[in-house]
Amino acid sequence: MRLASYNLENLFDRAKALNLDTWAQGRPTLEVYKEVNTLLNEPVITPAIRARILDDLTILGILKVNSAGDLDRTKDGGPYALLRENRGRLLKKPQGASIQVVAAGRDDWIGWVELKTEAVNQVATQMTARVARDVDADVMALVEVESRIAVLRFNDQLLPIVGAPPYAHAMVIDGNDDRGIDVGIMTKRDYHIDLMRSHVDDTDTSGQVFSRDCAEYEIVTPLGGRLLVLVNHLKSKGYGSQTTSNTKRKRQSQRVRDIYDARRAAGATMVAIVGDMNDTPASDPLSPLLGPGSDLKDISQHPQFQGDGRPGTYANGTAANKIDYVLLSPELFALTTAGGVFRQGVWGGVNGTLFPHYPEMTKAVEAASDHAAIWAEVNL
Repeated sequence: MRLASYNLENLFDRAKALNLDTWAQGRPTLEVYKEVNTLLNEPVITPAIRARILDDLTILGILKVNSAGDLDRTKDGGPYALLRENRGRLLKKPQGASIQVVAAGRDDWIGWVELKTEAVNQVATQMTARVARDVDADVMALVEVESRIAVLRFNDQLLPIVGAPPYAHAMVIDGNDDRGIDVGIMTKRDYHIDLMRSHVDDTDTSGQVFSRDCAEYEIVTPLGGRLLVLVNHLKSKGYGSQTTSNTKRKRQSQRVRDIYDARRAAGATMVAIVGDMNDTPASDPLSPLLGPGSDLKDISQHPQFQGDGRPGTYANGTAANKIDYVLLSPELFALTTAGGVFRQGVWGGVNGTLFPHYPEMTKAVEAASDHAAIWAEVNL
């Protein structure tokens, strides 16, 4: 059985702020977007909060006045975000005055700020299909997919175009990220998804744990065995303070570890924790999974792992960019015969010359993903 994890970075539609040339370009928009939606959910909107909301909406380019001097409610918004006012009003503009926040609190109106999306480059989507074809996993965990419908379209329409048979089963459980970043799984015909568990509502003493989900999929293998796969996409370092993101990521790692320990105690032996963990193996946030006291084994440490001299899985493959994982229980690791990283869908360096990629990729926007796929071969 080949088990793989791949960060698809959305298949067909992606938030425009996430689709810029660099993460740094979109980061200010994402930070303001997060703050303003937090403020809009306050039960009481105080004068200080009103001022911050207006500042944030100005930065996002949403506050507009039409030629008649009235508030422009054409819904086109700014370059990367727009305001939804579904019931009631958040804003008004009296004649001769500036735009005002008129909602008294969350109970006064129904609406939110929404990120605009745009179509993913068509070549990039086809390159993503090629990666799936060439990795040829029996069980492929998916990270950053927008919906199950998108995965089904990818599976039924794009895989055949590149000469790959569609997967028999595809599942995505909507998570907590409102940017359309979910985790899912695809399995071949003889690997049936028998049970699914979501952890979107898991909490600890600090509140909600998962930014997306830690989706559990119990898969029946061709010989009747049971493989438990926990698919994750932990908190990014991309925006917000480093301390806050590290703390959140460690809480998530600890909860994943707790789930793993509980399943092991209940008798599960064939367990894999996979996905984009957004941190390096020796980092403190990942210590619950990879530190002392954990029996999980990283596929990249297997003697038969097929590396290419670059330890990382993201972008240029540096050690600081080792953030994607296939972690195996001791029983699975003992049955593992090979593993590897598949980098041909990644654009390496400014000019794409750091390592080989598909020849159809002529510029960075045509890359399948910034992440390499990572896989393990297990003799079941």
